[in-house]
Amino acid sequence: MLGSAGTLVAATLMAGAIAAPSASADTRTGQDREARGAAIAAARAAEAGIDWADCPADWGLEKPIQCGWVSVPLDYAKPYGKQIKLAVDRIGNTGTKEERQGALIYNPGGPGGSGLRFPRRVVTKSPLWEKTAKAYDFVGFDPRGVGHSAPISCIDPQEFVKAPKADPVPDSEADKLAQRKLAAEYADGCAERSGEMLPHMTTPNTARDLDVIRAALGEKKLNYLGVSYGTYLGAVYGTLFPGHVRRMVLDSVVNPSREKIWYQANLDQDVAFEGRWKDWQDWVAENDATFHLGSTREEVQAKWLELRATAKKSPIGGVVGPAELISFFQSAPYYDSAWVPTAQVWSEYVAGDTQALVDAAAPDLSDTAGNAASENGNAVYTAVECADAKWPTNWKTWDRDNTRLHQDYPFMTWANAWMNLPCATWPVKQQTPLNVKTGKGLPAVLIVQSTRDAATPYEGAVELHKRFTGSRLITEKDAGSHGVTNLVNPCINERVDTYLLTGGTDSSDVTCAPHATPKP
Repeated sequence: MLGSAGTLVAATLMAGAIAAPSASADTRTGQDREARGAAIAAARAAEAGIDWADCPADWGLEKPIQCGWVSVPLDYAKPYGKQIKLAVDRIGNTGTKEERQGALIYNPGGPGGSGLRFPRRVVTKSPLWEKTAKAYDFVGFDPRGVGHSAPISCIDPQEFVKAPKADPVPDSEADKLAQRKLAAEYADGCAERSGEMLPHMTTPNTARDLDVIRAALGEKKLNYLGVSYGTYLGAVYGTLFPGHVRRMVLDSVVNPSREKIWYQANLDQDVAFEGRWKDWQDWVAENDATFHLGSTREEVQAKWLELRATAKKSPIGGVVGPAELISFFQSAPYYDSAWVPTAQVWSEYVAGDTQALVDAAAPDLSDTAGNAASENGNAVYTAVECADAKWPTNWKTWDRDNTRLHQDYPFMTWANAWMNLPCATWPVKQQTPLNVKTGKGLPAVLIVQSTRDAATPYEGAVELHKRFTGSRLITEKDAGSHGVTNLVNPCINERVDTYLLTGGTDSSDVTCAPHATPKP
C-alpha cells in the first residue's frame, strides 16, 4: 500500500565521460546490457540537455517554475529502441551563483507519486526549506508511467472511483472469490491498456531514469531527497550508481531486504497500521471534550465498529460503505496532519451531519482529472510492485497469511490484500529484487525515520542503515507521521539542512524527541 545483483561497471561511468557505443548488436545479457544502456542514455542526455520553458497552464505550476522533457529508453537493454519522455520541472536556487550547489531531485513515493510539486516549496516560501533552497535548484519529475511521463492505465478512471465498493473484510468464501475475480480482471486490464510499458515498470529502470535526468541537468553527481517508496528508489540508485551520489536523504524507509520486497512488506504494514490507528484513537479519547467520540480507546473503537456496521448495512449517503470509510480514515494513521480533520468529520457525523462524511469520503465523479490521476497512481503502484519481485501465485498463501493477520490487525489487512492481489496473476515476468548494498564511492547517506510509522515500519530504516555502510540514522522517537523531513522538528530539520549544505553528519546516530502532537 505505499511502496538481480551484479557488478555494474558501465553504470558507474560519468555521463559524457564515454563515447556512445555504436548501435550494433550487443551480445551481453541482463544487467550488463542495461548498465551499458543507461550509460548510453545518460551520455545522450548530457549532450541534449533540457529545453526549459514555462509549464503548461493546466499543470498548476506557476512561474518562475519551468518545465521540460527528458528522453529515456523504454528498455535499457535496447538504448537505441523506443524512447519515452519524462516530465521534469525546476526552480533555480534562491541564493547567489557562488552559493549554488547544484540540483536537488525529489521523489515523494508511491510508487505512482508525482514529484512535480516539489519546486512549489520555494514558491510558497516554506521556512523549512529556505536554507536548502539558497543552495539548490529544486527539481521534480513524473517517474515513468506517472502523470505526464507516458502514463499507464489499468481501468476506466470513472469505473475505478465509483462507489460504494464491496466491504474489504470478507464474510464468506463467495466474498473472497468475488475479490479474486476483480483482482484478476484488474491485472488483465493493465495488460490490455498498458501492455507495452508493463515489463519495464520496475524500480531499477526508474533509478536508471533518475541517472539520465541527472545527466540532462548537467550534474556530475546526484543530490536526492526520497520519501516513502522514494527511499527504495534511492536505495536502488545508490546500489546501481554509488559513484554518482553526492548527497542523499532518505525519509520514512521501505525495508530494502529482498525477503520483504514486496509481499512481506505489505504484511508488515498491516501490523504497523494497527499500532498507529490505536495511537490516533488514544489521542481522540484524550480530546473527548472536543470530539465526543469516547473517552477511552475502547470506546472510540466501539464507535468505529458501529460506524462500519452502519455503512455496511446501508451505505451512508448511498455511496460511503466500509471500503470508502477505510480509504478516508486511513489518512489518520498515515499522517498527523490528518488527525484533526478526520476526527472532526467523524464528530460532525455522530452529531447528525451525514453530509460532512459523504463530502469527505465519497468520490467526486465530476472530477475527471482527479479521478484519472487517482487511477493512474494506482496503476503505477501495482505495475511497479508486481514487476519488481515475485509474488505468491497460490491463493492459499494469501488466504492463510491475511486471515491470520486480520485476527489481531483488522484495520487494514484485507483492504491491503485486495489492493495487491493483482500481483498473484500478473501478466508479465516478475523480477528478482536488487541486492541493496554499499558500492564503491557511495558517500554517507542520511536516513530519517519515526518509530511509529505505519506505512514504512521502523525496521526498514534499521535494515537500510546496515546495508549502506557509513550512513547515519536519525530516529524520531514516539512519533509516527509518514514523511518526517517536511514536519517542524528542529532536531531533525537542522541536521537535514547541515547535511545538504555541508555533507556533514553527527559522529554517531541521533535520537530526536517527537514533533508536536496535533491540537484540536
